[in-house]
Amino acid sequence: MSRIGKKPITVPGGVKVNLDPKKHRIDIEGPKGKLSYEYRPEVSVQWDESEKRIVCTIPEAQMKLGQMRAYWGTVRSRIQNMVTGVTDGYEKKLEIIGVGWNAQPQGKTLRLNIGYCHPVDLTPPPLVEFAVNGQLVTVQGPDKQAVGEFAAVIRSKRPPEPYNGKGIKYTDEIIIRKQGKVFGS
Repeated sequence: MSRIGKKPITVPGGVKVNLDPKKHRIDIEGPKGKLSYEYRPEVSVQWDESEKRIVCTIPEAQMKLGQMRAYWGTVRSRIQNMVTGVTDGYEKKLEIIGVGWNAQPQGKTLRLNIGYCHPVDLTPPPLVEFAVNGQLVTVQGPDKQAVGEFAAVIRSKRPPEPYNGKGIKYTDEIIIRKQGKVFGS
């Protein structure tokens, strides 16, 4: 049995669930936005309106197949992330370290001045927003995957280097510093 897959997902009030089992599609709408997901056909998803919970199952004959149990847990986790995203949302914070390096909002794009001869412009995906406060960039939205991916794209434009510590890093990331070359002795 999948330990994650067998747990029911409780849906808080104010969240609407629309389930289409024939198309293997679930739509979840809440105060932070609307998300949809086409889940694996091997997994059965049921919405219990009276108890306000979603239950994912797979057939008993497929319980012994490891791949089916993996699908079961993955579908359940994705739906749980959707419910959390439309109620609370997700957030990633990045810090820009470097003399004269900064980020500026330019309408719907993020402009990074990070030591190149040209500025780097990045456009966020739908439902993802960003805010700039000095050297701190905050990426937020209801879709966990889209928020994490856009934050990773920002970080990839100038990853932190271990000698001087310059670059773009997550605020909770620890950069292990290296000692430079020592001449003499």
